[in-house]
Amino acid sequence: MSKQTIWSYLIHLGYNMWLESTQRDGNLADGYAEDYCCASDKLRFDRDLFLELLPRMQAAGINTLLIDLGEGLQYESHPEISCTDAVSKAEFASLLAKVREHGIAPIPKLNFSACHDEWMGPYARKVSTPEYYKACADLIAEVYELFDSPEYFHLGMDEETFDHQKLYAYKLVRDTDLWWADLNFYTKQVTDRGARPWLWADRVWNHPNEFLARMPKDFLLSNWYYGIAFSRSLNYIEAYHQLDDAGFEQVPTGGNWRCQWNFEGTVNYCEQHLTPSLLLGFMQTVWRPTLNAVKYRHFEAVHEVAKNRRPLRSE
Repeated sequence: MSKQTIWSYLIHLGYNMWLESTQRDGNLADGYAEDYCCASDKLRFDRDLFLELLPRMQAAGINTLLIDLGEGLQYESHPEISCTDAVSKAEFASLLAKVREHGIAPIPKLNFSACHDEWMGPYARKVSTPEYYKACADLIAEVYELFDSPEYFHLGMDEETFDHQKLYAYKLVRDTDLWWADLNFYTKQVTDRGARPWLWADRVWNHPNEFLARMPKDFLLSNWYYGIAFSRSLNYIEAYHQLDDAGFEQVPTGGNWRCQWNFEGTVNYCEQHLTPSLLLGFMQTVWRPTLNAVKYRHFEAVHEVAKNRRPLRSE
């Protein structure tokens, strides 16, 4: 009997991922660029929507919920990074209990990419310093305990390039040995506590030889693509094959960020082309905050999982 396939959904408690609005794209609906891409000192999380989504996720067959915490939690170790009305740890623990009551495993996510770490407040401009390392270690320890020894811990680390930060007022990109040294630091905090590190894999797009040679095989990797044309001529798609050929276990990621049909294409393509034993499941993303104003986006994303969830070839 193979291990249960991961059918996962990424949701946000905190949403401070950008220093300023970098995603000004007229093709995106619901005021996404203007309303959500800039950092805020206010919590952008509707508890009633979160609770309303759980039975829908359960009915759709989603069994794993990645929760990007960001500034949305009242951290005890570093309260200075929490937004003004952040969720208390006691309340969040009750939300985690609700997740588990619906048969869904909650997984923590803290994104330590220098492109998406505005949630870290003052530490976002102290990357790779002793003060920064202490804060990262403290936060990982606190979150791991709060999630009651989760099987996985997602560390983010996507899009750390100058191109992705070209509209930022403050740009920071770690490269070569420093990027790997910091990743190894986060990894040790996670693995020493018993969790398996989960990571965005898009660094392989621009640094394939380095990534494939230096990335440990015990990482769970999520390459991502949100378009509708699935062709190996696209480096986003070729990355799935590169990771597969190198023997990495993957959870490919799609979403309805740009189009409704991407998750269907992701499941169909990856099931057809990737090694069954290395394809551990899929992740659906919406890239909208957990707010009632964009409720329909979440409903649509969960519906796409329900429509495309099925036993994979490895089951």
